[in-house]
Amino acid sequence: MWGITASRFVLQGCWNFSHLQCSLSRIQNLSLTACKNTVVVERWWKVPLSKEGRPPRLYARRHKVYRLVEDTKHKGEDKMELILTQTVPKLGGRGDTVFVKKSVGRNTLLPQGLAVYPSQENKDTFTEERRLLKEGRPEDRIQTRTGQLTTEFLKQSKLEVGMHTSIQYSLTKEIVCRQLLRKLGVVVPTHALTLPEEPITDLGEYWCDVTVNGLETVRVPMSVVPFVEPRQLRLMKKQKEQSDSE
Repeated sequence: MWGITASRFVLQGCWNFSHLQCSLSRIQNLSLTACKNTVVVERWWKVPLSKEGRPPRLYARRHKVYRLVEDTKHKGEDKMELILTQTVPKLGGRGDTVFVKKSVGRNTLLPQGLAVYPSQENKDTFTEERRLLKEGRPEDRIQTRTGQLTTEFLKQSKLEVGMHTSIQYSLTKEIVCRQLLRKLGVVVPTHALTLPEEPITDLGEYWCDVTVNGLETVRVPMSVVPFVEPRQLRLMKKQKEQSDSE
């Protein structure tokens, strides 16, 4: 009985030892080196000047106390400045100066020819190109990235203009431009807006043409509805939300 118990104990001890060796080997494969960061410190108390040829006198309680100046671990990552040569979604259009991560610039934009370094020659080239696009013929001009986004937004939008029915008047370009800014958030000058030839004096469905940067014209549907006070409009909206929740 004793021999069986001892053998079992020995076998169990061998299994524990082998399991411990496997665990130690796994731990040894891991890197135990802490990440290296740069910390800038300075002495809290200045060390007095010593005589020529003698080392400075340092006091442990005073001159070995340091104050933290900068910790690079929490420092923001430096970004790379580039000039785009083509339109890149969510970044900009040709000739725009952007700041991106170094990994994005070196691994994506520069190898694919989507951007170049902002040297003085490249800046002068794109400045001259923009000048020619503004002063050149309309058919030679290219729509900017902001203009493309504005055009796409207007194609999917619909304008609603409130009109007082108790007063006889017609909608003018100034009124429609203010409504475009208030309802859609788009700044449209009067010379870039075109209304129907017949004056708009009644309620109904109409249209207005918006020219973006003098290159592309978008027709926006426009509904002329009875004017409602903002306070009453908010009350109606609140009542509708309550009825929908019920």
